[in-house]
Amino acid sequence: MKKKSLLTLLMGALLICSCETPRVVYFEDLDHGKTVQARDPLDISLRPGDKIRILVSTRDQQLTQLFNLFGSSNANAGGNSSGRMGYIIDSQGNIDFPILGTLHVAGLRREEVASKIKGDLIASNLVKEPVVTVDYSGLYFDVLGEVGRPGRYEFDRDRFTLLEGLSMAGDLTISGLRENVAVIRTEGNQRTTYRVNLQSGEELYKSPVYYLQQDDIIYVEPNKKRANQSTLNNTLLESPTFWMSVTTFLMSLSVFIFK
Repeated sequence: MKKKSLLTLLMGALLICSCETPRVVYFEDLDHGKTVQARDPLDISLRPGDKIRILVSTRDQQLTQLFNLFGSSNANAGGNSSGRMGYIIDSQGNIDFPILGTLHVAGLRREEVASKIKGDLIASNLVKEPVVTVDYSGLYFDVLGEVGRPGRYEFDRDRFTLLEGLSMAGDLTISGLRENVAVIRTEGNQRTTYRVNLQSGEELYKSPVYYLQQDDIIYVEPNKKRANQSTLNNTLLESPTFWMSVTTFLMSLSVFIFK
């Protein structure tokens, strides 16, 4: 009876250790009707290396074709088949726009770029009432770690949230650590790491990385159980010493139980 009890206790302990339940709930602090003051929306500011598309429309069809003729050729060369001009911002923060020449756009939002081009066209007496549209093209963020589909993803609008980015990557796996998601952001020549607790809606909505920026890196850490499994699989299971120790322990245990 004592032998069976000892074996039962050992098996039960192993079962309990291996069946730790991960916490997978989001927004635990958001009860029905609770109001949370969200962080102010964050628009995208353009950086060197970003790509934008520009469309100019005027009453003069010939002028419209002139501006966007360059756009079609440039866009196709850049792999964009939409017919809009694809400009890659150079290392100095400039683009080379037809007729107007070099324009500095780094640090501007897309609406500001459109306003700048429109103003320059009018000031140059080229067009009286142009309509200028600027869209993002080729802005990316990366998702790594415990998500359904790790990889690089593209977004093309302002106010794109961390939740939307994780959704595109297939959400966190059951092994993902929801209370400590890392977002690594490029700010000038530095990279700053922010930590986000997805189990707290209030913390998430107030986080400086609730709205994603281009080149953000999202990393979802594994929970303790997953990390231990990885360590065991990659290290202990490949170690002859580990298996010798296990064998010795089991032999000693069997002698103790069945003597």
